[in-house]
Amino acid sequence: MSEEKIFDNTKIAFKLKSDSELERAYFIFKMISSQPLVKIGTAATNFALKANLPVEGLIRSTVFDHFCGGTDEIDCLPVIDKLYKGGVSSVLDYSIEGKESERQFDETMLRIIKILEFSKSKPSLPIAVFKPTGFGRFSLYEKKSNKTPLTELEKFEWSRIEARFDKVCQCAFEENVKVLIDAEESWMQYAADELVEKMMMRYNKNNVIVFNTLQTYRWDRIDYLKSIHKRAQKLKFKIGFKIVRGAYMEKERKRAFEHGYKPPICINKSATDKSFNESMIYILKNIEDFGLFIGTHNEESTYLALKEMKSLGINKNDNSIWFGQLYGMSDHISFNLAQAGYNVAKYLPFGPVKDVMPYLIRRAEENTSVAGQTTRELKLLEQERKNRRLD
Repeated sequence: MSEEKIFDNTKIAFKLKSDSELERAYFIFKMISSQPLVKIGTAATNFALKANLPVEGLIRSTVFDHFCGGTDEIDCLPVIDKLYKGGVSSVLDYSIEGKESERQFDETMLRIIKILEFSKSKPSLPIAVFKPTGFGRFSLYEKKSNKTPLTELEKFEWSRIEARFDKVCQCAFEENVKVLIDAEESWMQYAADELVEKMMMRYNKNNVIVFNTLQTYRWDRIDYLKSIHKRAQKLKFKIGFKIVRGAYMEKERKRAFEHGYKPPICINKSATDKSFNESMIYILKNIEDFGLFIGTHNEESTYLALKEMKSLGINKNDNSIWFGQLYGMSDHISFNLAQAGYNVAKYLPFGPVKDVMPYLIRRAEENTSVAGQTTRELKLLEQERKNRRLD
């Protein structure tokens, strides 16, 4: 089959799904496709969990097991092994959000170190991930991004954030596991970028271990990409980037309107697509200086990456380049890419059911707002259901 149409192969896309798992996936995306149902379901789930109603079993057997790997690392192993049999690696994503205390930040850091140690020596787990605000208060990143002077106490607090970053990145370096650091809202990102760059200078001298995230729905990111490239060439370190379109669009526009500044978001989707593709091609053309994790569910951008890699003579399995999608979504991209010989990893969220609910709710809400995403999933699932009935 020509690579022009590899994502239409539903047999490869869903080969690891039993008939019952296929039906469950179809049911979930059918529900997600209705915005009113998502709103009602979200409100009902939040109420049931707050009221301590016995709904965790129902959540676990439906939406949780579709989008998450398990409640802890060991619980995720059957999913990790199953994915790896299909040629797809996993990125364990400890999806607990909204922590605020120093104790909680230390606990999150220790959990990420535990994941890195769990991942070493497992070829199925080449990459780990964490969020900057898992290691420190959002408002402190924001204050530092605005270049507002910190109090002595806040300087000490920031030094602790930096120490957490360093411990995790040093552990990743020692265990030879790549670590992706997620991007968040633009008004805190400058401080995070500065900190991640410091970690790259320290740990990306020969190999790319530390990756920042480039949210390409921001119109300023291509300039940032080129400027960090110049600094890296001068200071002799390598750059890691996970490139994504972005996840905070409505929040970014709302804040820009409320505070009276120009939104940092591209004017429309085609401008975002252009920004993503330009960033990706720039990195591929300079791949000797970069590590690249292409985080996308977009078929056109993925086909463009394959075409560009071929024209540049980059091997399909070059360890500098990974493709990534979320677990429970875009299996037609993940498994067909893996079958064709590319490096592919699924983001595999995990954590206690109750704690992971904010993540799951966001997944459902994002799917209803991304035009065509859910429709495409349903169409492919329907095709495979039909194929299996004919077999």
